[in-house]
Formats: sequence, C-alpha cells, structure tokens
Amino acid sequence: MAKNFVEELRWRGMVQDITPGTEEQLAKEMTTAYVGFDPTADSLHVGSLIPIMLLMHAQRAGHRPIALVGGATGMIGDPSFKADERKLLDEATLQKNIDGITKQLSMFLDFNSGSNKAELVNNYDWMKEFSFIGFIRDVGKHMSVNYMMSKDSVKKRLETGISFTEFSYQLLQGYDFLHLYREKNCLLQMGGSDQWGNITTGTELVRRVAGGSAFAFTCPLLTKADGGKFGKTESGTVWLDPERTSPYEFYQFWLNSSDQDASKLIRLFTFLSKEAIEELERQHNEAPHLRILQEALAKDITIRLHGKEEYDMAVTASKILFGKSTSEDLKRLSEKQFLEIFNGVQQATIARNEFEEGVGIIDALSAKTGFLKSNGEARRDLQSNAISVNKAKVDEHFTLTTADLINEKFILLGKGKKTNYIIVAE
Repeated sequence: MAKNFVEELRWRGMVQDITPGTEEQLAKEMTTAYVGFDPTADSLHVGSLIPIMLLMHAQRAGHRPIALVGGATGMIGDPSFKADERKLLDEATLQKNIDGITKQLSMFLDFNSGSNKAELVNNYDWMKEFSFIGFIRDVGKHMSVNYMMSKDSVKKRLETGISFTEFSYQLLQGYDFLHLYREKNCLLQMGGSDQWGNITTGTELVRRVAGGSAFAFTCPLLTKADGGKFGKTESGTVWLDPERTSPYEFYQFWLNSSDQDASKLIRLFTFLSKEAIEELERQHNEAPHLRILQEALAKDITIRLHGKEEYDMAVTASKILFGKSTSEDLKRLSEKQFLEIFNGVQQATIARNEFEEGVGIIDALSAKTGFLKSNGEARRDLQSNAISVNKAKVDEHFTLTTADLINEKFILLGKGKKTNYIIVAE
C-alpha cells in the first residue's frame, strides 16, 4: 500500500470506532471499501466532505473505493439520531438528487484509471428486485428484533416513536453491505460515528448469511469549538453546488473558521502532510492576525472543488469587501459575482439615460438614492474624503457617467470601509 490508511487517518483525528482486524486486512491487500450517501437533496454539503475524504484517502492508499448513492434507502430515510420521521421523497425528486450527487462525487474520486479505480453504485438497482415477502424471508429472518432494538440510533427514537419503515432501515443498509460483499468483494464500510449501528448490522449480516468477515470503520462527527453545528452559517447550509453556495461564500466559510477549528479542519479536509500542517500552525501562532492557517485551508479546498479561477475571484471579492481593492478589481466581476458579493446591500434604481448626461455625486448620494439623508450630509462626507465610487475616492465635484457602470449596470457607492450602496442603471 502507498500509505498506512488507518495511521494516516488517526493522526488527522478521523478515527472513532473500528472493528477488530480492520487494520490487518487493510495492510494485507488492496481492499474494497464503500461509503453511502443519502440523496435527500440534489447537492452534497460540506458535512458530506468527511465521508468523501475517507474514500479519497482509501484510494490514495491503494484501496478501491465504492460510493453508494441510496436510491432505495433514500425513499425511506435513515432514522439514526434524528428527532422526527423524515418526509418520503417521490421518485422524480429522488432521481434529480441522485444525478446531482453523482456529478459531484466524480469531481473527487478517480473513476477512470488503475486497478483501484472508484465505482459508483445505486442500491435501487438491486433492491428493486425484492418483494416485501422476499426481503423479510431472505434477510429479515437473520436479524432478531432484540438485536435491532439494541442500536443506539433506534433506542433514542423509541421514546418518541419510530415507524416500522424507519425501524427497518438498518436491515436495508445492512443488506447493501451483504450485496457488495457478494458482488464486489467489498470488505469494509466507512461512515460517520452515527452510522456505527447500521454498519455493524451489515457486518453481522455478512457473517450470518454469507459466513464471511467484513469490517467497519467510523470517524467522529464534526462539531465546532463553540458548540455550533458544522456546515451551517447565518444564511443556512454550505453546499458543494456553486448555484446553492457561491465559490465566494464557500471560500469565506473556511476563511472565517476560528483558530481552534482551523487547526482541526485543515487535518480533516486537506491532504497536506503532518509536517506541512505543523509548519503552518507555527507560522500562524507567530502572527495570528494574518490567519495563515485559515487561508491555507480555504485555498486548498476551494481550488479542489471550484478550481483556481473561482478561487482567485473569491480572493478578489474578499479584497473588495474589506477595503483592499481597486475599481479594476470590481470591473473584472461578472454580474452574477457582483450580486453574490454584495448580496443584501441596499439598492436604488436610476434611469440609464441620466448617466449619459451625467449625475452629480451629491444628488446620487442623497436625493436620487436616499443613501445619505441630505445634501448637507453628502457634502460633509465628500469633503472629509469618506465617499468612494467603485472603490475610488471622489470629491463633491465628481459626476457619475456610463463609464462608471460595472457590467453596464451597477455603480458601487461607499462610505468609509464598511458601508456600501448599489445604484442600478435601468
């Protein structure tokens, strides 16, 4: 093997529970390992990056990764540590979600080359062949109700109620492991620690039905140092789909990590070596205000998901927002990028033909937009050099023209470093 898979994950803080014999199996030969992804949305989110990283580490260590999309199990929903019953998805929505997730997984794993090339499977392909009677006869008879109720994920729901549908979920996931064991010689299932009960149901089915040995491995669930939920911001979930979470917002999510979180996250979400990370931490500790650790983390993962061009634009956008940019930086933005960066900033509309004749800056600041309360306030701020147009300081004699329009449409007014206002020419 190129690397000792478990040792690599252990120093990165990615090992929670592991069945006996797993390390020996991984050291012995190329091993096929799988992770399941629940298609509850048409995009994965940053929390999904942990199981993706498990598969990527496995492939880099010479093992063969399988990404399973739960086309069948997604119709039910995993009850593990959920407070309420999940809403059931219709087939059209489920297929849309599967297509979106499949596209994203192909960005991280090598599906094309090598003896350990990755494979993508959908459990609907084999579960659709089962009748209800066939499943409870061929699979259900091998697992006792006592065994299934002993799982923490089920016990926590017994107090509030759990349907038979969700109670049966662990059997379906367990059968996935048995099927992949038989058809793909898959010996290892990985996932978050909340999946331990479902995964070990699979290892038990392999033992009882096929008389074989299978292995389980989980990583810790990720929480932030302040106790908040990882992957959530004030505006909601941080998605991998750039249409849901822009590359700029994605970059900012990692850049805004606390020092304590950044030290943990850079181990989890990058492939930087132990030595490289410790050197970054040393540099960071010498000058914490430079946020060296956060910048290295944000750069690595943004480029990996969105590419170098989008990363560069995210850096430019950050400079624009935090006062270290020029009007030329603004003019390089597309309309979509401009609106993403200044999402929520107040706007006013002025007819485009007025810019052809010229709009005085005092009128633009007060009467025509209401950005400032009066001409007097506008004049005072201009005289104190507090006003900018497209990030360039202007005086009270300045006139706005069509030459100032960004994307032939926008003008960015600024007061000081943090207060912005947008004029839209229509």
